[in-house]
Amino acid sequence: MFGLIGHLTDLAHAQEVAHDLGYDEYASQGLEFWCMAPPQAVDEISITSITGQVIHGTYIESCFLPEMLSGGKFKTASRKILNAMAHAQKQCLDITALGGFASIIFENFNLEKMTQVRDITLDLDRFTTGNTHTAYVICEQARRGASALGMDLARSQVAVIGATGDIGSAVCRWLSQRAGVEKLLLVARNQERLTNLQTQLGYGTLMTLEQALPVADVIIWVAALGQAMQVDPGILKTPCLIIDGGYPKNLQAAIQREGIYVLEGGIVEHALDINWKIKNFFRIANPTRRLFACFAESMLLEFEGLHTSYSWGRNQITPERMDEIGSLSRKHGFQPLGISS
Repeated sequence: MFGLIGHLTDLAHAQEVAHDLGYDEYASQGLEFWCMAPPQAVDEISITSITGQVIHGTYIESCFLPEMLSGGKFKTASRKILNAMAHAQKQCLDITALGGFASIIFENFNLEKMTQVRDITLDLDRFTTGNTHTAYVICEQARRGASALGMDLARSQVAVIGATGDIGSAVCRWLSQRAGVEKLLLVARNQERLTNLQTQLGYGTLMTLEQALPVADVIIWVAALGQAMQVDPGILKTPCLIIDGGYPKNLQAAIQREGIYVLEGGIVEHALDINWKIKNFFRIANPTRRLFACFAESMLLEFEGLHTSYSWGRNQITPERMDEIGSLSRKHGFQPLGISS
């Protein structure tokens, strides 16, 4: 069986979902209560591949909320993710994806050093961040989106915001090695990591967000840990393709201007309906078939019997691994969300 560890977008969303699920004691509580709430296995899922294979899984709500990070409750956030992982392991799930902020928290706070959770020793081979599939999907969205808009991706100025993160660095390597992008604009907060990435790639222009946005034809936003994207649509080129790979997705509503095309980055659509009750948790259009690519990675690994941490550690994703997971994605009926979707 596969597992999905997720969380909700904010306190109001959590209260709303708790009410819908019948957890009325959660629905009226504030942030402090959610800081103490344990993880819950709230849904059993089944999904059918276009090959005819059927697999089953469990969705675990971590009860983490992004407000915990902005409120400085980093230890609480870490504990939430570790507890959810321990809960998944107790459920005897073979491979579990860390969705949303779960993988970012694990990576940024070095939780791999904290594998003892009460009486459970975490077996990290049972978990995947899902970042390889997410990076593949974002790159495909950039390739297909640029083509749909009549852009030559190789000759476009492509800005990667959050270039030094696990997904961001993978996207940069793909843009360099697979797409042949000539003008790659690298944006991130940590200048040392950014310089190191430029050295590894052998090219790329280091820029601030303010410098990159007005000159980019394609903007891939994959910044982590709640960096807010504040964009004046008036400064953007037209046409401009934006891949919103952040969480939660908010750029489509924030940027309304003719000639600006915003894609929900890292979202896939399955060829068949997925049997799950928690589909409305994700605030995605057509949630019967659409889901986050990181979640789909654990499904792909379960379909293939690859019970291993396929995506793990910072900056380990290669274009070859992206090709591999992309092939499995297509084999089982997933497609990146496109402009016309």
